[in-house]
Amino acid sequence: MRKPEWLKKRIPPLSDLMKVRSVLEEMGLHTVCDEARCPNLGECFSQGTATFLILGDVCTRNCGFCAVKHGVPLPPSEEEPWKVALAVRNLNLQYVVITSVTRDDLPDGGAYHFARTIRSIHALNPKIKIEVLIPDFQGNPSSLEIVLSEGPEVINHNVETVARLYPRVRPQASFGRSMELLKRVKEWNERILTKSGFMVGLGETHEEVLALMRQLREIGCDFLTIGQYLQPRTDRLPVERYIPPEEFEEFKKIGEEIGFKAVASGPFVRSSFHAFRMFESQRIHL
Repeated sequence: MRKPEWLKKRIPPLSDLMKVRSVLEEMGLHTVCDEARCPNLGECFSQGTATFLILGDVCTRNCGFCAVKHGVPLPPSEEEPWKVALAVRNLNLQYVVITSVTRDDLPDGGAYHFARTIRSIHALNPKIKIEVLIPDFQGNPSSLEIVLSEGPEVINHNVETVARLYPRVRPQASFGRSMELLKRVKEWNERILTKSGFMVGLGETHEEVLALMRQLREIGCDFLTIGQYLQPRTDRLPVERYIPPEEFEEFKKIGEEIGFKAVASGPFVRSSFHAFRMFESQRIHL
C-alpha cells in the first residue's frame, strides 16, 4: 500500500542529531527512537531529546507491530540507571521519558531497574520531571508499586490497539491486564497522572476507537496519544488503512470533549512525542 502525501517527513541535517547521538554512544545507551524505528527520531534528536530504553534492547515478547529485537535478553546492566542519569544531566533535560523492553524473564519484570533509574536521575537533580512508559509486569501489582513508590510524575502504559485485535497484534499481552494496570495507578495514588496510547490502521473500526477512548476515560486515564501504525519491517503486520489527518482531528476533539486532560492525535504521534508539552498543558489549566 502506497503511503499518502501526509506521511512524508523532512529529515533534519545530520549535524543537528549529533549531540544526542554522541551522548548516547558515549554512555552505551539505547533509545526506543532507534530500536522501534520511530519516524520522529530526527525531530526529537535535533531538539536535544530522546526516550531512553532501559533493560537492554532485546524483548521477551514478539508483538506483530514492533521492530524491537525479540529473543533471550542479557541480564540487566548494573551501571545502566546511573548512565541514564548522567546522560540526562549532559543533555540538560528537565523532563525525561524512560521506557523499556518487556522482560518477562525477570521476577519483577524489571520494576526495580525502573526504580533505580528514577532514583539515580533524582539524585543528580530532584527537580527533573519523569515519565515512565512501563510494560504490564505480567499483572504483578507489587512490581507496579515498586515503580510508583519512586514518585514519577506520569505513568504511561500503552494499550496499543483495540481489544478485538490483541490475539493478532499483541498475542503475549492482555487487554484486560493493561487496563487493570492503569486503573491500579489511580487507586494507589489518584494524583499520579496516567497516560496511554494506541495505533490506528491495524484493522480496527471507527466505533471501536471511540469505545476504547471511552474505556480509558472511565478508568481515569489523563493523557491519550493516537498515531498511525507504520509497518517497520516486511515481517511485521501490514498497514490495513492510512487514516487521513481530519479523522485524527476528530479523535482529538472527541477525546477532549469526554474529559482527557490532553490528547495528541495525528499520523506521526507516538507515545512520548512532545511528552513535555502534554505534561505542561495540564499544569497550565490547573
